[in-house]
Amino acid sequence: MDPLELPVPAVPDAASGVAWLRAHVARFSEGEAHERRRALVLRELSTIDPAALAKPGDHVAALAEAMGLPRSVTSDVALVAACYQPHVPATPAADAAVARLVATCGGAWDETTANRIGLLVQARDATAALIRGDTPPVPRTRRVAPDGSLVEVDLAARPFGAGRHACPGRAHALALAEGATAFHRLHHGDRPLLLPNAWDFASAAALVEAGFPAVGTTSLGVAAAHGLPDGEGVALAETLALARLLVRLPVPVTVDVESGFGADPRELAARLAEIGVAGVNVEDALGDPAEHARVVRGFKEGAPGLFVNARVDTYWLNADQPSTLDRALRYVDAGADGIFVPGLREPSAIEALVAALPVPLNVLAQLDLDTLAELGVRRVSTGSLLFRAALGAAVATALAVRDGEPVGEAPDYRQVQALVRV
Repeated sequence: MDPLELPVPAVPDAASGVAWLRAHVARFSEGEAHERRRALVLRELSTIDPAALAKPGDHVAALAEAMGLPRSVTSDVALVAACYQPHVPATPAADAAVARLVATCGGAWDETTANRIGLLVQARDATAALIRGDTPPVPRTRRVAPDGSLVEVDLAARPFGAGRHACPGRAHALALAEGATAFHRLHHGDRPLLLPNAWDFASAAALVEAGFPAVGTTSLGVAAAHGLPDGEGVALAETLALARLLVRLPVPVTVDVESGFGADPRELAARLAEIGVAGVNVEDALGDPAEHARVVRGFKEGAPGLFVNARVDTYWLNADQPSTLDRALRYVDAGADGIFVPGLREPSAIEALVAALPVPLNVLAQLDLDTLAELGVRRVSTGSLLFRAALGAAVATALAVRDGEPVGEAPDYRQVQALVRV
């Protein structure tokens, strides 16, 4: 007999908390109750186009949004997921999280609500493993043998299960993983990713319309546009507000967070991923590399799917350049997905760094793309260049109007209006 056809372990009935959730989901049911509850799950999934889930950011937030729930349920889902399995004791915090999730789903403690919550909880760790590339994403499952003993069934050959308890949301899980890894894949194409840096919604939308597959932000542009200095950790609110706008765009968005704004990197990473941000750029400002490694590690722990681009400022600040590789490797060890060395433009130094790093190298657009591609650079950023160029163009246009000189071409009113109707 196929061990996956054996029954799942029974769970006791309960009126509230994680125990109530276990007792009312298809995952831990058998017989008529399982058929009825699985039908609820399939009905919920039938309302969600998998393609709509292929978005950057936290995968649970993306699924919740598609289910008509707030993206902010991610923290409660995480609490429940940590003790969802029957052999793990439920915590008071998880029980309280179940109550909040029930309230968010409409307040009814019924099978429909339980299986909606179950979808989110079961998607959390399994899809996170799929995003990481774990094979299989769920290594084993438990069943009850005819003699009543518990057996563990290896899922290596059947990563989405089989039989009556097979994963009903395989297409949805694959789409979530596709969206969560899209920005990472852009760093491994045939050509370097040219990442333009925007400072507001209109500039980002115009870049997307021009065909760029991803957009970053410029901390100088965001800060200066709000009358704030760059690099002093005072533009957190403005950065978050812009991030919430930019995730409306149909491409991955990565956010420049200076050196972390003095916030807890785990909390900030989780907030950005929940919003739908694909990555962050975090600079060491030539500070203590051990401290910056701690910040990098915090970002990865707070949102493992976030692309963390760790910036090494030895060339930008023209100081301690021999430490560049050591700093970069420290940040890679801390979990950085990429290394950014602004100001680095010497071909031999670029080539040597590419050879020494196990992750993509990012530099500024200070050499032509063909040269950088030949050197092995995987990402090229415009930094604050576009913002500074826009300032220069605005002043030049005003001067031309004042002096009666010809004015250069600019998008017309209707074109700009169209940009914000994304």
